[in-house]
Amino acid sequence: MSFQLQFMIGKVEEHLLERFDVIVVGAGTAGCMAAKTVAEAGLKVCLIDRKRKEDIGEKVCGDAIGKHHFDNLGLDYPAGDELEREVEGAKIYPPDMNMVYRVKGAGVYAFIINRRLFGQRLLRNALKAGATLLDSVQVLEPIIEKGFVVGVAARNLKTDEKIRLNSKIVVEASGFSAVLRTKLPPELGIDTSVDKKGVAICYREIRKLKEQIEEPTFGEMYFNQEKVPGGYAWIFPEGETRVNVGLGVAMIDGFPSPKKQLYNFILNRPMFKASTIITGGGGYVSIRKPLDCQVGNGIILAGDVAFHGNPVHGGGIGPSMIAGVHAAETIIEALEKGDVSQGTLWPYNIRYIQSYGAKQAGLDVFRLFLQGLGDDDLNYGVKYRLITEDDLLKVSMGGEVRLNITEKTRRTFRGLRKLSLLKKLWDAASLMKKVKAWYLNYPSSPKEFGEWKMGTQMLFKEAELKSKQKQKVIEAKIM
Repeated sequence: MSFQLQFMIGKVEEHLLERFDVIVVGAGTAGCMAAKTVAEAGLKVCLIDRKRKEDIGEKVCGDAIGKHHFDNLGLDYPAGDELEREVEGAKIYPPDMNMVYRVKGAGVYAFIINRRLFGQRLLRNALKAGATLLDSVQVLEPIIEKGFVVGVAARNLKTDEKIRLNSKIVVEASGFSAVLRTKLPPELGIDTSVDKKGVAICYREIRKLKEQIEEPTFGEMYFNQEKVPGGYAWIFPEGETRVNVGLGVAMIDGFPSPKKQLYNFILNRPMFKASTIITGGGGYVSIRKPLDCQVGNGIILAGDVAFHGNPVHGGGIGPSMIAGVHAAETIIEALEKGDVSQGTLWPYNIRYIQSYGAKQAGLDVFRLFLQGLGDDDLNYGVKYRLITEDDLLKVSMGGEVRLNITEKTRRTFRGLRKLSLLKKLWDAASLMKKVKAWYLNYPSSPKEFGEWKMGTQMLFKEAELKSKQKQKVIEAKIM
């Protein structure tokens, strides 16, 4: 054992005598934001990650973050090598690619980042604030005493030595691995397992093209239920002639290999001829509503482990940072009171639901609606602009769905025997509004949670049933 490692283990033993105030499991975007914020409040924070310090931030994803997240969180914009490109909008293609939605505006203006450098920046911020980092340490399970999470059992990957870390409260931010959540007892009130249908499996490559893409300030998204069931393919421009190109499919029965689909559907296009691969890899993306309850006695969940991604496009960096800050704010208040019970931590649920979760829930309904459509329906929807570009932008930001259905549209769709599509869109818009209102009325304490959760299950059962309904010719006039 090196002197440096002996010193670090000695520091851990020293802290164990005093106990950490907070242990944060996972140094991703949620974990680093949580660690930084609680450390700035003067609390003793231990940030744990199984990666080496220099590898923290490395992750397979789309690498895009909306500018509004930086504004809302007070973060400096990415610059220098951390910034790959600024993107002002997105081009969204239906299956036949005969038409395109060009969506642009403040809500979709984004930065394409170097994911590792951005992660390293967030880590530096946390360490500068006073957090202690234990890298190359694998968390194994939660330590539970008298119904409270009071620390974690872990293994030092450099020495294979098992260690015990105690704290007053734990932030579970381990991502899709969910190393703590899946091992929590049911009486803590947090769902330990979820339906895989709310997860997409993705494959992505960074490629160097022979020439820069035609519009380097626009990302491209391709929807095609036959080739990309339950998901989409993307081409996001990076610096010079590099692009982030990938494809994700929902983990429904019989889902295809995303890598195979990417090569057959996207990378066989002329623009990728003679291109070279820089790096590639796969991963998982949340495409569902957040967990119904994200706190238990002595524990808070933040980031991918709590499904804090956008259900339609899967973007999760921004909402995970929001969750990290809200977790820290709640922890600071709870420790001031000397109470880390579920009831005292409950405001975290409300904060996240009001800032992002209600929007997620509404978009989850929209995601189920899209998955229930055939490619023919998607083509017609885009061709006749049933939702305009401006309204699609508002929907992506959590606004209500406004339908662009005129009497002429009704007559056209009646003649095409497509009135069922209008009916399904109308139902989805109504249910999205209802679900969002339901979430904004999230219970103020655990006492009312059981009834609220039952209502939530009924709403999403309705959404799933409507998405699976077979297309029927509807002769009645749609109001």
